[in-house]
Amino acid sequence: MGKHRIAAIVTLGTASALALSACGGSGFSSGSSAGASGSASASANTTPLTVLIGSSGDAETTAVKTAVAAWSQKSGIQANVVASSNLEQDAAKGFAAGKPADVLYTSPADLATWAKAGNMYAYGDTLSNASDFYAPLKQAFTYNGKFYCAPKDFSTLALVINTTMWQKAGLTSADIPTTWDQLDAVGQKIKAKGMVPLTFGPQIERVGVFMAQAGGSLVSSDGKTATVNSPENVAGLTEVQKLLKDGTAAYSNTLHNAGWGGEAFGKQYAVMTIEGNWITGAMQTDYKNVKYKVVELPQGKQKGTLEYTNCWGITAKSGNVGGAESLVQFLTSTDQQLAFAKAFGVMPSVQSAKAQWIKDNPSMAAFVNGADYAQNLPSMPGASQVITDFDQKLPSLATTDPKTILDAEQKNLQAAISNG
Repeated sequence: MGKHRIAAIVTLGTASALALSACGGSGFSSGSSAGASGSASASANTTPLTVLIGSSGDAETTAVKTAVAAWSQKSGIQANVVASSNLEQDAAKGFAAGKPADVLYTSPADLATWAKAGNMYAYGDTLSNASDFYAPLKQAFTYNGKFYCAPKDFSTLALVINTTMWQKAGLTSADIPTTWDQLDAVGQKIKAKGMVPLTFGPQIERVGVFMAQAGGSLVSSDGKTATVNSPENVAGLTEVQKLLKDGTAAYSNTLHNAGWGGEAFGKQYAVMTIEGNWITGAMQTDYKNVKYKVVELPQGKQKGTLEYTNCWGITAKSGNVGGAESLVQFLTSTDQQLAFAKAFGVMPSVQSAKAQWIKDNPSMAAFVNGADYAQNLPSMPGASQVITDFDQKLPSLATTDPKTILDAEQKNLQAAISNG
C-alpha cells in the first residue's frame, strides 16, 4: 500500500486506478481537446459489450460481474467483464488494434490522453442522472468543455486520529482541530508528550491539501493558465514547512521508513495522518487493534481537500455505444452504487446516495463530506510528469524556499497546458 496508492490509477478500493486529478476547469484541474461526442443518447443494438476493469480484488470483480450480468439479463445485451492486471497497457493494445473494450475504467489522466487521441466517446451529459454527480467529479471528467464519462465512485482525504494516543496526550474530542491554528496547538501538546503529532506522504497528492486550504489552485478557473506559484500556494507550502520544522509533522517515509501515511499511522508512529478512505481497509486487515476516528481536515483560509476518482469510459469505436450508455446508466444508479459500496467499500459518486451511505458508514462521514469542496490535481497530457517532478522536490521542503519549488513547477505546468 505504498506510493502506488498515490501515483498510480486507483479509486477507493480499486487498486487499478487511484486517479491523480482532473481535466475540468476549477480547483487543481484543467484540460482541453477533442474526441467523439454525442448530444443525445445513442440507440442500443444487440452487439455484445466488453467491460475492462482494474480490480482491487475478488470482492470488486464479483460485484461488477454480478451487476453487469443483471443488466444483461434485463437488456438482452451480452456483456463480458474482463479484470485486467495492467489496464492502461491492455487499453492501449485495444486502441492500437482498433478493437478496444466498449467500457473501461478511466482515470482523469487517461481520459485526457485518450480523448486527445480521439479514442473516447463523450456521453456524460446524455445521462438522466448527469446533474446528480458531485460537481468536482464532473469537472474531473470534463475535457474541452465536454463531460465525457460518468464518475464511478471516488475518495477524498481526511484527518485520521488515533484515539488512544490522543487520550494519552491529554486531549479530548473538544481538541480536535478545525483550523490550522488549532492543528499547530494540539501538535505542540502531542510533541510535548514525546509523540509525533501528524504524518503524511511527501507528495503533492497529500501536501496539496494545504495549498487548497490556503485558497490556492494549480490551474486557473478557465483551465488555461498555471497558477502554481500563487501567493495562496506559497502560504500553503509555508504552513507545511512550519509543521515540519516545528516537529509537529513528519513525512511518513522518515518514520521508520514507512511506505505511506497509513502504514506510519497503523504502526502508531504518529497520532494523526492525512489519508484517503482506502485506509479503512488497511486498518481492518493489518492494524485491527488500533482505534481511530476520521474527521474533516482543518481549514486554513477555507476548507480544502483533494479527491481521486475513475469514470466508466466509453470508447469511440465501440460497436454498441447505445448499449454501453445504458449499461453505465445502470451502474451509476443510486441503488447500484450503494450496492457497490457495501460490496467493496467505495463511496458513491452521486449526491442522492450520500445520506444512505453516511447512515451505513457513520464513522466515515468526513470523507464524503469533503466532496462538497474537494479539488482535483491537473491531468492534461504532460501533467503526470509535472506531478512526478513536484513529488521529487517536496521531500526537501523543510529546508527549501517554498516559492522556489513552486516557481519551477509553474513553468513546467504552463508548458503542459500549452501543449495539451
